[in-house]
Amino acid sequence: MVDNSRNFKIALTGDSIIARKFSAIGESTKELFQMIRDSDVAFTNLEVLPNDFKGYPAARSDGAHFAAHNWVLDDLLDLGFDLFSCANNHALDYSVEGLLETLEQLESRNMSYAGVGRSLTEARMPAYTDFTSGSVAMLSCTSTFFEEQSAGEQRSEVQGRPGINPLRYETIYEVTSDQFNLLETISRDLGIEQQRQEFINLGFASEEQDPKLLPLVDTNLRATSPLNAKFRIAENPEVRTQPNSKDLEEICQWVRESKARAQISVVSLHAHEQGDTREKPAEFIRTFAHRVIDAGADIVVGHGPHLLRGMEMYKGKPIFYSLGNFIGQNELIYKLPADSYRRFGIEETFTPSEVFRIRSDNGQKGFPGDDLYWQTVMPVCYFEDEQLTGIDIVPVGLSHGNKPYKRGTPYLAKSIDAEKIIGDFSNLSIEFGTHISYHDGFGYVK
Repeated sequence: MVDNSRNFKIALTGDSIIARKFSAIGESTKELFQMIRDSDVAFTNLEVLPNDFKGYPAARSDGAHFAAHNWVLDDLLDLGFDLFSCANNHALDYSVEGLLETLEQLESRNMSYAGVGRSLTEARMPAYTDFTSGSVAMLSCTSTFFEEQSAGEQRSEVQGRPGINPLRYETIYEVTSDQFNLLETISRDLGIEQQRQEFINLGFASEEQDPKLLPLVDTNLRATSPLNAKFRIAENPEVRTQPNSKDLEEICQWVRESKARAQISVVSLHAHEQGDTREKPAEFIRTFAHRVIDAGADIVVGHGPHLLRGMEMYKGKPIFYSLGNFIGQNELIYKLPADSYRRFGIEETFTPSEVFRIRSDNGQKGFPGDDLYWQTVMPVCYFEDEQLTGIDIVPVGLSHGNKPYKRGTPYLAKSIDAEKIIGDFSNLSIEFGTHISYHDGFGYVK
């Protein structure tokens, strides 16, 4: 007799930018939400701050400032979500005070979240959720952030700094010998290298350890950091990236810890960085995904660029490089600080709807104007004990009406739309050696 009590499934979604309650929704949306509720565990990336707009708006944000009313959490819980990744480029949109209020809202509902904390260790640590058939751990980190958003470690004499779990990465620009020599000449003639050496002599920086690298760093105008790059000679020009070794090892340490305490370990990475195209992940992302699986992770789920990227099977474990948007209500953010108006060059006398309307040129550019941002997939991973037995790929569309309030609600895509979404995702995955079949409206990975 088969022991079905050991079988369970995990549903994975991308970015949830939620600003409104879900009330009048169509049948296909109800079907999709029921699939989430039917899963033993469901994951999403929480890309708003449910802090009731408390805290001080940050002077800079990577886009608009994404805050929301705290009741959006109740909606996500009602939809069936259990695990919430919170490490992303909007986590400090309302500074430390706004993040602390978000933590209070999450904890008051006993929600399993990871990726942010009151210190670096707390932000690094996994969250756990237990259910009838087992337990799942989840770690959350982000490579897309401003340095001041990263959590700081606590010491015996100084408190830690609340923030996100950072995954830094090193970037080296490879150029030809002629290009390298030209950059050296430019740096010398502009006085950049002389000022850098003076900065080192004053004790504010250290010399580059690799003699093959040319650091092009403007230390004179350092408050705005307009120039900070490293170059080396190569046969062909290329941008090379690798994860920061310290961040990677500390994250892997907590992956190993999570596998000692749960059947399944999920690692969430919020990363906007791209390779040759926006649909290809940067080099360091793939390196990171492989390393955390080597450390024991069972699933790596990526999100951030708000569009689909392919999936890879590595050592029998799935890596989803980006699941795109799941809920896309960014145009419905209730209110915006003056910094958002200044960033987009819009008069402060305008209302929030005008900010988004002008920014998108009446829906003709940006997210509203590109179909790639309005389709995604929801993988459902099946396990028996700790063994992955199959993956269903659920095609998901997001409503894309001519008014902002009609955009961003997810639904189960069907017929021609479903076949196209699965086909697009399959094409993105082929370069990773992953083959996805299509049958009766769904994709399947064996």
